[in-house]
Amino acid sequence: MTVETRGLVCAHHHLYSSLARGMPAPRRQPHRFLDVLELVWWRLDRALDLELVRASARLGALEALEAGTTGIVDHHSSPNAIEGSLDVIAEACAEVGVRVRCAYEVTDRNGLDGAKAGLAENERFLRAGGDGFVGAHACFTLSDDTLDAVSSLAADLGVGVHLHVAESDVDAGAGTRLLAHADQAWLLAHAVHLDRPLPGVVVHNPRSNLNNAVGYGAPARFDHVVLGTDGIGADMLEEFRLAFAMARAHDLEFAPTDAWQWLTAGEQLVPGVMQDRVTWSYDPMEPWHLAYTTGVRPVRVEVGGAVVLDEHGPTRVDAGEIRAHAREEAHRLFARMAER
Repeated sequence: MTVETRGLVCAHHHLYSSLARGMPAPRRQPHRFLDVLELVWWRLDRALDLELVRASARLGALEALEAGTTGIVDHHSSPNAIEGSLDVIAEACAEVGVRVRCAYEVTDRNGLDGAKAGLAENERFLRAGGDGFVGAHACFTLSDDTLDAVSSLAADLGVGVHLHVAESDVDAGAGTRLLAHADQAWLLAHAVHLDRPLPGVVVHNPRSNLNNAVGYGAPARFDHVVLGTDGIGADMLEEFRLAFAMARAHDLEFAPTDAWQWLTAGEQLVPGVMQDRVTWSYDPMEPWHLAYTTGVRPVRVEVGGAVVLDEHGPTRVDAGEIRAHAREEAHRLFARMAER
């Protein structure tokens, strides 16, 4: 038996991290979240060039499609390959056949020129008709002037800001700084240590939060919640199961239907997925079943009326070629990381 749903949405992804699995261990053991950023992710993003961005985005988009995720809200960083990077991501996702909304992560950690270049990339992409947000890393890597510039650019362009908010205690003061800036169009990733409600949509990333040992943010305390992966793939059924299990560990009354609402609320961010159709290997596609049923996979995906995955696999791209190219590029990425 099979059943159809709309396409799923990953509301906070880092497609640039798709090549990261299997990377060499950091030079020393991280002991806190800031160590993880400095020893792993900020080394990786500095090593990216546009071809690595492309390989990462193609692989991430392919894996999203194979999981029935037809909409991605991406948050990108490649400090040494900023200009044109959002076009590369958008084109890679279109090649595979999934929808994407892009943002470049503005930050002061690479200097004032880096922050200006990030702002310029967001503005260039969005003014040219690209779909997305103005991106920013997190308050603890943004000066007041840069945060003002991010907020002003988003208001001028009529879009929201997509940024990390209070992911760990190092950014615990974000609520105070964002109070004068955030509005309903903002996308607030993590909010684990957020000390107050803010306008906007909170993105809960359960697997990433566990992986980085940043704590449980109790997302049910917020009015508007969606689900993301923070770059650990785009299997949103699996993320839904984990979101349910983590909430259930703290509250026996929390039901699978509650976590399912977080998942389906992603449609508000990528409305096009409501026209997409995913045929699944399991029936019924009902939250109380899916919370306890693993291995459910799509057997057919239609995006915008076109079949982009069938029983033989993706129809627009060669999955084997994408994976082979990704493996080659991953080795090149790791070599570049060793130099940094």
